[in-house]
Amino acid sequence: MPDTNEGRRKMRKLIYFHGFGSSGEGSTVKTLRELLSDWAVLAPDIPIDPADALPFLKELCKEEQPDVIVGTSMGGMYAQPMRGFKRICVNPAFDIHEHKDILKEGTFEFFNPRKDGEITFTITHSIIQHFREMGAHQFDGITDEDCENVYGLFADNDTTVNCEDVFRQHYNNVIQFHGEHRLNRQVIEEVLIPLIKEMTNESK
Repeated sequence: MPDTNEGRRKMRKLIYFHGFGSSGEGSTVKTLRELLSDWAVLAPDIPIDPADALPFLKELCKEEQPDVIVGTSMGGMYAQPMRGFKRICVNPAFDIHEHKDILKEGTFEFFNPRKDGEITFTITHSIIQHFREMGAHQFDGITDEDCENVYGLFADNDTTVNCEDVFRQHYNNVIQFHGEHRLNRQVIEEVLIPLIKEMTNESK
């Protein structure tokens, strides 16, 4: 009898880390699932507090062993320290703790629905401090393998964050593209998808 799990085992796997105040149900995830229809695209809701988020994401990647991790904005910040995996940091917000217009105390609405049904989130002084601590240790433990397997994608019209110079201090693989902070379908299709396939040896 044929092994019905064979195809599933061979399916490529991508884990997507969303941006600040968003969820695993955003438009970027939907586009990735459409354009990578033969892949398993996982997109967790990231906990608000980095003290919870970082160990949660590391454990998830350890369990799922993705072929590639893609993170946008805050998700790019979280993707960078996932040591040992191939990852793409798109407009990463390594300095989110310095953006008082973004990271500030209060209660706010999520941009997209969350799996747990929560519609608001609260930022406290403690959470902001945890973001600062993460920022201070963001690039600890980078290996030669990481330098080969981490790419930074940076938009030429990103008016929200600009961490390309910081990225270049630690990594060499930089791709600039025409666009803004938020990804659109054209950029995903013409820039991100080809890079994903190249990194995972699926390019034509």
